[in-house]
Amino acid sequence: MRETERRFRPEIQGLRALACVLVVVYHVWLGRISGGVDAFFLISGFLVTGQLHRAAVRGRIEYRPMWGRMIKRLFPAALTVLLLVVAVSTVLLPQNRWFQTIKEVVASALYVENWRLAADSADYFAQHDSASVVQHFWSLSIQGQFYVVWPLLVGLVLLVARRTRHDVRPMLLGVLGTVFAASLAYSVWLTAVDQPLAYFDSLTRVWEFALGGLLALLIDRIQVPQQARVVFGWAGVAGLVSCGLVLQVGTVFPGYLALWPTLSAALVILAGDTAFAGGADRFLSSRPLTYLGDLSYALYLWHWPVLVFYLVSRDREEVGLRGGAVIIALSFVLAVLTHHLVAKPVRVSAIGTVNRWGAYRFGVLAMAVVLAASGAWQWTSVRQAENYAIAVNDPNHPGALAHSTGFSYWGATDVQPVPSFVAVSEDWAGIDPARCAPSPRDSGLEICTSETTAHPARRIVVTGDSHAGQLLGALLPVAEKKNWEVTSILRGGCPFSTDSDTVPGDQSCIDWNAAVVDEIVTTRPDAVMTIGTRDVKPGVEERVPSGYVAQWRKVDDAGIPVLAVRDNPRFGQSPSACVEARGVTAPECATPRSELYAAQPPYETLPDLPPNVRFVDFSDYFCTAEVCPPVIGNVLVYLDDNHVSGTYMSTMSAIAEKAITAALGWTDDHAEEPPAGG
Repeated sequence: MRETERRFRPEIQGLRALACVLVVVYHVWLGRISGGVDAFFLISGFLVTGQLHRAAVRGRIEYRPMWGRMIKRLFPAALTVLLLVVAVSTVLLPQNRWFQTIKEVVASALYVENWRLAADSADYFAQHDSASVVQHFWSLSIQGQFYVVWPLLVGLVLLVARRTRHDVRPMLLGVLGTVFAASLAYSVWLTAVDQPLAYFDSLTRVWEFALGGLLALLIDRIQVPQQARVVFGWAGVAGLVSCGLVLQVGTVFPGYLALWPTLSAALVILAGDTAFAGGADRFLSSRPLTYLGDLSYALYLWHWPVLVFYLVSRDREEVGLRGGAVIIALSFVLAVLTHHLVAKPVRVSAIGTVNRWGAYRFGVLAMAVVLAASGAWQWTSVRQAENYAIAVNDPNHPGALAHSTGFSYWGATDVQPVPSFVAVSEDWAGIDPARCAPSPRDSGLEICTSETTAHPARRIVVTGDSHAGQLLGALLPVAEKKNWEVTSILRGGCPFSTDSDTVPGDQSCIDWNAAVVDEIVTTRPDAVMTIGTRDVKPGVEERVPSGYVAQWRKVDDAGIPVLAVRDNPRFGQSPSACVEARGVTAPECATPRSELYAAQPPYETLPDLPPNVRFVDFSDYFCTAEVCPPVIGNVLVYLDDNHVSGTYMSTMSAIAEKAITAALGWTDDHAEEPPAGG
């Protein structure tokens, strides 16, 4: 029987099982990524392309029933897992992770989770989110997109073949070859430029499906001797098993290195039935492996939520041998139940056979249930967050003012800290995005300007990375009070420097900083406010990078003052998450000040500082003389492991006003008189 003809390939089910087991074992026990997902992509490309080619040869691709079968096969298990994740998350998951989980559950239900994660990989402010309970849906989202787009692509090729009276196979080979080459080239390029984004980008993965498709079209033309097929089979198995051990898949894929697992899977498929007792296909075709292949989809769906919930409930960062065995066993049981009680009954049911659009109606209804549950969770979370909002000068929540000289607390006792744990991870300060636009001088700069009168008393530019951006929480209330215009020019992970200090060698950051200096020199604000030190964290000595000083000197050449703010602490955990888990007074949630700040700021010993620089030190408002606590004045200080919450920064506005005006010598902040005739 020719390979292009439809027939059951038990070794492919076993290959699915092997890939899934590798994913699970590597996630649970090794804390690594195996490359098994890439094998799944190739298998999908092989099987789907083969089916579509056979349909094209028959002369017609039946889209409605084909996608209906896809809905019945994919939706029941996936949406069941998502619905139960929502239910369990409200009980087990810390509230500070709720909003992120809600967003990702919705993205997963809509099969766009990979783009959600891609956006987060490019959004520095989202990169500190803890691992999502459903982040493994990124690969299912890419596969779902493939199942929609690939039939349309093959259908287009079939249409052109008919119009031009050509054989569909060579045309399809040409198209898939082109797709493979273009996607692989793009994947290699983007992986080198921005690997986190490349990892989740659908276009960097298309070549893996295309490679499977090319194999499906060519496999019956490739004659391989039995001995070679035996070698191919075991070489493919060995390559797939070893990939994640040899390569740091999560930090180097996809790119050309993803050829390792995909070609390994291709070797197993190419080996086929070796008719040899010692062939890998005999192992992969065994009853346990083929049954596990049947369960592989459900097992993949369950293993990650079970792992995350286990770590959260046990307050751990990794699992041991026994804990991992429990996780895998529970995942297997859930996979069996999901497969036999949900997925299989729906797949073999009459849904979509009696009514032409029945499968689609079923899919919409099932998806609506998950989206409704997520919406209800979101609504409840927002209401809870609103209940924790504080007013200006709230006596119950003085925040940073509690560290002011002579402060005396006169609020209520037994006060809950704000913001709420459910909202703290989203508590970013900033200018209204509606007031942001690209610079007319350089479209690569996003310029955000606060609302003020036509003639502001002062103009301040806040620039640098996210730590500079959080200063806006303290600065904007002062600006509103004193009629200052505040402009932010920010880029996550890119401090105001002549170097790329966060990501060494990032030329785009260096170029961005050069453009910022040009913008500042052209617009000539009254002052520039930025971060003046970095690496305030345990085990690292706080410093002032030379690139910072060089950048300040460029601004000094234009006669513009620079206000350099000493950086806030960075931690190995989120202090707010620690408080939620252990309580406000838990000693493990606070860090000794001596592990973070030196007694003498590093800039006090720097020679030859530009004369335009004025330093501001807010460290006493983040720490006492002994420790840096997670809660000050009944306000949560941090929204993650290193960013200050917008609520806490807002309580520093009076402190910031005094520090800024003293450092810059500003005493008359009245708005300028309008010009004559104005």
